[in-house]
Amino acid sequence: MQTDPLSAQFAALADPTRRAILARLAQGEASVGDLAAPFDISLPAVSKHLKVLEKAGLISRGREAQWRPARLEPMAMRSIAEWLETYRRFWDGGFDRLDGYLRKIQSGDDNGPRS
Repeated sequence: MQTDPLSAQFAALADPTRRAILARLAQGEASVGDLAAPFDISLPAVSKHLKVLEKAGLISRGREAQWRPARLEPMAMRSIAEWLETYRRFWDGGFDRLDGYLRKIQSGDDNGPRS
């Protein structure tokens, strides 16, 4: 069963180790060894995390001699940001309405008892 790209991306982001790997790759490309250094997990475990991130399109892997650097794929992150933007606008609108209501209450113009 094939999942849509956004579902695969969110599934990949669900793991804190993979999110930490992405944060490191935002600083520049790195090898498996570099990425494994801050974690108490094996190189094969880091490689599995990288495969999940690569399958989700969040990273790509190069090949330079024996070195296979991983790098962040920012365009994949863009689709996530665009999806989230819809909900950010929803929440911002709700907060704006709440702010207006609170100002109305504070000014005593709420048609109800003040506490």
